[in-house]
Amino acid sequence: MPKSFKSLKGQLLLDGGKLGGSFFHRTVVLVCQHDEEGAFGLVLNRPTQTKIGEALVADLPEVLKEQTLYLGGPVQTNALSYLHSDIFLPNASVMPNLELGHSLDSLIELAQSSSPTQKVKVFAGYAGWSPGQLDDEMRRKAWLTHPATLDLIFTPEPENLWKTILRAKGPEYRLLSETPEDLSWN
Repeated sequence: MPKSFKSLKGQLLLDGGKLGGSFFHRTVVLVCQHDEEGAFGLVLNRPTQTKIGEALVADLPEVLKEQTLYLGGPVQTNALSYLHSDIFLPNASVMPNLELGHSLDSLIELAQSSSPTQKVKVFAGYAGWSPGQLDDEMRRKAWLTHPATLDLIFTPEPENLWKTILRAKGPEYRLLSETPEDLSWN
């Protein structure tokens, strides 16, 4: 009897300690889409040294120009994606009150709006999986899962996100969170 498909959309994937040497070493990925056709996600904890205004050749509002650009994944690093959150987004595509977008025009429109509760995070590139690929990686326990929250997605300290979530998952993950990048440092 075939196993029923379980979507990971709206979940966080964390390197479970088996992705050393790969792009995904110590990453936290938000799964934005996941179905039988494959999966699409954005790495939340890879801020770049680049401001959005330096990366995009467009007439951007000042509030957007000064934000940090994130490296969303190794696929199509010239592709634009963004996550947009606000208090009430009834038809949000990723999870309650969190929308995924790819249009520069829509991003500019959002930045020009005057919502004080709005949050936006912009990414270059994305993480993509072909049909069954993510499911196979989950079976091999390459990833740990954790429920996504807006606070985690828009954390002011993205470089600590992987460790923060692992510590919150309990004592069995604390050792993994404290393992040095290079084991020779031990």
